[in-house]
Amino acid sequence: MKIVVIGGTGLIGSKLVAKLGEHGHEAVAASPNTGVNSLTGEGLAEAMAGASVVVDVSNSPSWEEHAVMEFFQTSTRNLLAAEAAAGVGHHVALSIVGTERLAANSYFRAKIAQEKLIEESSIPFSLVHATQFFEFVPGIADSATDGGVVRIAPVLFQPMAGEEVAEALGRVTVGSPLNGRVEIAGPEQGRMDEFFRKVLAAAGDPREVVTDPHAHYFGSELEERSLVPGDGALLGKVAYADWLVQNKPAE
Repeated sequence: MKIVVIGGTGLIGSKLVAKLGEHGHEAVAASPNTGVNSLTGEGLAEAMAGASVVVDVSNSPSWEEHAVMEFFQTSTRNLLAAEAAAGVGHHVALSIVGTERLAANSYFRAKIAQEKLIEESSIPFSLVHATQFFEFVPGIADSATDGGVVRIAPVLFQPMAGEEVAEALGRVTVGSPLNGRVEIAGPEQGRMDEFFRKVLAAAGDPREVVTDPHAHYFGSELEERSLVPGDGALLGKVAYADWLVQNKPAE
């Protein structure tokens, strides 16, 4: 089966392409690096010729309010039009757990707009909502840093390994369209402030983690369950501590 992965050279996309290839599928890594640009439409028709499934794991290069909305809306419209012309039977998109609960955030609003276009199209679809990736933990801490202090809200947090995101995406990709969504998350749920306090201490990071109920997460104030899935989510098996050991940088 030919499967086109939009954003196929990125963190999740490259893992997904590799996993699909291991299972005998023709997985095409489509990105500007490979001559396929979903924003301009360049190379889309050629990439999708003969494809059964398209998986969109692309991300906007800018998170500025207007730029991110333009990216997700234009890119998604271009993809859906090219898929319809090529007879693609399944559109899979990676999104984020809690998107609909954080609509005050411009990035999440853009993801909501993306999903709306997919849901209203004629192409059968599956939406995969994932929690935060372990790979993004340092960036989340940096975004919450003010001087030598990291301000984190005491809300629930359930991150997962990028490898397991790709595995779950792969299962959805080769299955029948859900025409709905599935949530995926890590195996451990706990308080976000406590998670970062332990992580930074274990890494010897001198920054102090301060519990702040009003701390913003990329511009949004969080409620207790803003970032975690509901009942029925598919859970990974890799805990953060084990992932750290497996992904320790070479000295």
